[in-house]
Amino acid sequence: MGIGGISIWQILIVLLVIVVLFGGKKIRSLGSDLGEGLKGFKKAIKDEDVETTSQSDLEDK
Repeated sequence: MGIGGISIWQILIVLLVIVVLFGGKKIRSLGSDLGEGLKGFKKAIKDEDVETTSQSDLEDK
């Protein structure tokens, strides 16, 4: 038995169906788009933390 009652064969069949439906090229582009989105999200979070820190430093003075 695998994760939550799903066997490895069931996972492989689902992945095979996804590849057949969308094709390898489309999946690769979705993966790169997702990666770019995560990078942008992390950068926005980091920028927000820097701005919050700068504003709190100004308020303390």
